Amino acid sequence: MALEHKSTTSQSKFKHLSSFERGKISALLDEGLTPSAIARALGRHRSTITREIIRWTTTQLGAELKPFECYYPETGQAVYEKNRARCKKMSRFHRVTGFPNYAEQRMREDKWSLDAAVGFARRHQLFDKEAMVCTKTLFFLHFS
Repeated sequence: MALEHKSTTSQSKFKHLSSFERGKISALLDEGLTPSAIARALGRHRSTITREIIRWTTTQLGAELKPFECYYPETGQAVYEKNRARCKKMSRFHRVTGFPNYAEQRMREDKWSLDAAVGFARRHQLFDKEAMVCTKTLFFLHFS
C-alpha cells in the first residue's frame, strides 16, 4: 500500500525577476502600459511589477531642468546580483576560536595531523559541537 502524501502547506511558486524581464518592464512602460497590463504580459502578479517599478524608479532632471521619472532596470539587476552573491551561508569559523587554536597547538607541539586533532577533540568531547569545525574547514583555513 503506497503512502499518500498529505501536505497542509503549498509549494511556493516565487521566482526572481530576470534581467530580460526587467528590460521588458522598461520597454512596456515606455509604451505606456500600466503595471497590471505589464504583469499580464509577463505572467507575473501585479504587486511584483508594481514593487519593482516603485523600487527602481527615480526622479531626474531633464534638459530644461524639468523633473521626470524614469525606471532603471540595470540598477535593479545590479543590486539583485550583488545581494545574491552575499546570500551564502557564512562559515562558522569566524565564531569559533578555541578549537582552531587547540588544533594548531597539537599540530605544532605534538606533530598531530588535522584529522588526529579533530578526532581526539571529538572523541574526548573537549569542545561542544558548535565550537568545532570539520577537518576540511580546518585544512582550508590552515593552508590557505
